[in-house]
Amino acid sequence: MTTRISRMNLIVLLSLLIGFSLSILAADDWTRFRGPNGTGISSETNLPTDFGPDKSVVWKTPLPPGHSSPVLSRTRIFVTAHDGDKKSGKLVVIALDRKTGKELWRREVPRAKTGRLENVNGPASASPVTDGENVFAYFQDFGLISFTAAGKERWRMPMEPFNIFYGYGASPILVDDKLILPVDQDGGAFLLAVNKNTGKQVWKIDRPEIISGYSTPMIYQPKSGAKQLVLPESFQVSAYSVADGKRVWWVRGLACEMKSVASYDNEYLYINGWGFPLNQPGRQIATVAFEEGLKKYDKNNDGFVGKEEIVGDDPMSKVLHPGYGFDAFDINRDNKLDTKDWQVFRAMMASENGLLSIKLGGQGDMTATAIRWKYQRPVPQVPSTLLYQGTLFMVNDSGILISFDPATGNVIKQGRLKGAIDKYFASPVGADGKVFLISQDGTVSVVKATGEWDVLAVNALNDEVFATPAIADGKLYIRTKNALYCFGNPANGVTRKTD
Repeated sequence: MTTRISRMNLIVLLSLLIGFSLSILAADDWTRFRGPNGTGISSETNLPTDFGPDKSVVWKTPLPPGHSSPVLSRTRIFVTAHDGDKKSGKLVVIALDRKTGKELWRREVPRAKTGRLENVNGPASASPVTDGENVFAYFQDFGLISFTAAGKERWRMPMEPFNIFYGYGASPILVDDKLILPVDQDGGAFLLAVNKNTGKQVWKIDRPEIISGYSTPMIYQPKSGAKQLVLPESFQVSAYSVADGKRVWWVRGLACEMKSVASYDNEYLYINGWGFPLNQPGRQIATVAFEEGLKKYDKNNDGFVGKEEIVGDDPMSKVLHPGYGFDAFDINRDNKLDTKDWQVFRAMMASENGLLSIKLGGQGDMTATAIRWKYQRPVPQVPSTLLYQGTLFMVNDSGILISFDPATGNVIKQGRLKGAIDKYFASPVGADGKVFLISQDGTVSVVKATGEWDVLAVNALNDEVFATPAIADGKLYIRTKNALYCFGNPANGVTRKTD
């Protein structure tokens, strides 16, 4: 007796196999900020160790400035940029050919408003996201916009600039058919879900207790139940339902200002946060209630603490001084502190910097039981940790690399990366048994991905780097201030450089 497969059954089987293959490809592709679900990890192998502007370059494409990281569709690489001065230049979305680096199209996005920008932040800091074909981008001076792979506009959603202390710094992500945008701002924070095909709002959740933040969420799939968005916020991490945006569980105890993306395994997440130097345990200062603050500072008896009224040499006055922290506490930017502003000031001063391991899942406030361990020595302000091959890696400014046992929080090794002592804005990424770390001045340290890590190479790109690298096709994609590089291993036949 012979077994026969009908044509219809064969088509169904092939469709399932193709769909399964594509899902595996998508799961490991670099379609969003920091790659697959924000992990910073790729399964690619044969990546270069020694590379630079004239070494192991597959191609190099000049780009206008922008802090956004490259993301990859099946055939394209997408970035955002500002062409010209960061406060007045044109906003653009750029598509490059994934194989050759050739610029395929550049689309200008209207700049109708001017949002707040402080420190080194720029107007093109949010990384785009792609569903494998289309691209979705956010600019704080415009809003959301989507283009096809060919550069045709699909839809747009103009939005007002937000009241974020340094300017917008998170990135949108995709979950199924929803485009998710976190907006952590001083007054009026919210989480937004938009239909990726139509650009219409699906849901919007107000988060009035949240202040300025810059973290991008990751997706958590509980063993039972619907998908959740896990978002590090000021003072806490929260999980929101993808279906309707409702908050499911939360854990308090994070720093007052969050910028990093959570690393995670099947049970725990690892998140670092830094606010002020005075948020280090043992350095915190005492504060007083608003009524006491008025007695101390309110010289004109108008019921507010004005910027010009802050005088004194005591620790609290020094923190409130306009040259230090006043603007961070002045939520509505009116140069005076009211009751709400003062509450934010006290909460910010009471919070603690650190790296936490937190158990995923639950219902409601899980603070009492979910925190597994804390590391409260100095942690980075911007870069995320990297959980790779059973070790948790973290790099501080001045190039201090620390490896942890993720189960206990115990430090395995701590040391300075030779020749890489600048500030760090790019987050580390891991692949091929290596960890890649890039300082602001463009020094790339490549270390062996073990707890007892060793430096394998130190490579100079001779240009500033704020963007986190992307990894795909056995290649490393690094965006500098002026170009996007594609580096490949010479052992794979990579010998040429093209501009």
